[in-house]
Amino acid sequence: MQQFPCSYLGGDVELTDERERHITATYPDLLPQYLPQMIETLADPDQVRRSTRMRDALLIARQFKTIRGGKYVVVVAVTQQDPKRNWIITAYLARRLTGGILVWQKT
Repeated sequence: MQQFPCSYLGGDVELTDERERHITATYPDLLPQYLPQMIETLADPDQVRRSTRMRDALLIARQFKTIRGGKYVVVVAVTQQDPKRNWIITAYLARRLTGGILVWQKT
């Protein structure tokens, strides 16, 4: 298991070995090549959306001009309050951001 700081959540986010294997198998265009950008997305996102599919999930996104002409890295993290825990359920690359409800955007 790895942990990465997330500025929006004000704490660390877990990436379990199982979830990392899931992302690598499902989205091989993201991992392992763009793990540093995934970490950067958590540390300094462009925007955060609340998932409409899963109440406790956030879509944390950042655009990278250097990834295939300007794609977004989207990290989907679940946050739990009691006990306090944040963990990644999936992550992927996107051409544009859709879905979810915008809750925060970098100005």
